[in-house]
Amino acid sequence: MFTENTEELAQNKLLLLYIIKKASYSFSKEELTEFILGKEYMNYFLIQQYLIELQESGFINTEDSTEERILLLEKGDLALEYFESKIPQNFKEDLAKTFQIEKTIKKIESEVVSEYFEKENSQFTVNLKLIENEETLFSLYLNVPSASQAESICKTWRDNPDKIYQGIVNMFIVD
Repeated sequence: MFTENTEELAQNKLLLLYIIKKASYSFSKEELTEFILGKEYMNYFLIQQYLIELQESGFINTEDSTEERILLLEKGDLALEYFESKIPQNFKEDLAKTFQIEKTIKKIESEVVSEYFEKENSQFTVNLKLIENEETLFSLYLNVPSASQAESICKTWRDNPDKIYQGIVNMFIVD
């Protein structure tokens, strides 16, 4: 019985690593949990336990940003490469289909872009975009004096793109 539990534990951790690697985008912990629960691969508590253990063991890490994104580390990639043959083929095929469908849907849906870069004169240029069906609906460039202001603008845009876009459009519409 202990052997079966150990094998199941290893299998589930491999599945998590495989999902993280094969996704066309990086998951937050919440998104990954929802994805796995939706596919009924394992329960909530196991997911959380395995993610903690994988992070403590140096297989994955979270990227420091407004939404912590899960990153596959070299150690995790090597383990997956070595043991990938232990992952059932039907799981791989199901996952490939799911990610292809999601990739297609995400391209069609709106994309919110916020980025900034430093100019030569220690100023920062912020670029905010709203893209839908691969067509730019809105694009705005702003010059600001500091990186912290640029980061704040980017975060505000990511958190409220619909509200900000609608507010700007309403400013230009005269009744």
